[in-house]
Amino acid sequence: MSQQVTTIERLGRRIARRRDELGLTREELAERTGIEAGYITYLEDGPSIRETLTKLASALDTTVESLLGEVTETPSGTGPASPHPELVTLSESECLHLLRPGGVGRIAFEGRYGPTVLPVNFRLSDGAIVFRTEPGGTTDQDLRTGMQDVEYKVAFEVDRIEELTRGGWSVLAQGSLHHVTEADERAAAVATGVEPWAGGERQQYLKIIPTRLTGRRVKPG
Repeated sequence: MSQQVTTIERLGRRIARRRDELGLTREELAERTGIEAGYITYLEDGPSIRETLTKLASALDTTVESLLGEVTETPSGTGPASPHPELVTLSESECLHLLRPGGVGRIAFEGRYGPTVLPVNFRLSDGAIVFRTEPGGTTDQDLRTGMQDVEYKVAFEVDRIEELTRGGWSVLAQGSLHHVTEADERAAAVATGVEPWAGGERQQYLKIIPTRLTGRRVKPG
């Protein structure tokens, strides 16, 4: 589902956490904001939006994708910028923190038909980016140099765009790509639990060891 759905689901947890940090009850927060306490309760403890959308789609004899409509078919960032945005450079440790949960990133390399960028699911393993592809497939072949002990130089980009706040961040990793073949390496890669959303027999594990890690954050203002 869209990043907006994920953002809204996390909103309730963040509201509750911040309210607890300030020592406020829901009633006190309601008084401060002019919002009904019952609505704050709904935001913090309400049902999963994903489950709700699934039930609504079933009842309406349609799909979740159809209900989301424009949200699922429109690229992120089509709205206007915030009034006073600020671009902030991220440190290497901040970049690693953002990459640590894993997710979807984009690998960039020189393929057989020229510059190529592909989305893949990834996880981190000891600071390395791990993902999977189909053995002998186009991506697997394109990422082989054909020379022993000579590895491909690639870039890997991960970002998150927040439509609601019109902010977000991006991280760029650059380094060598390594085909995981040794048993101990493969065991570590498997242990990350990375699972391609695209499905299929993607049993070739690949690993990028970053030699340069940079990032930026757009802070809405």
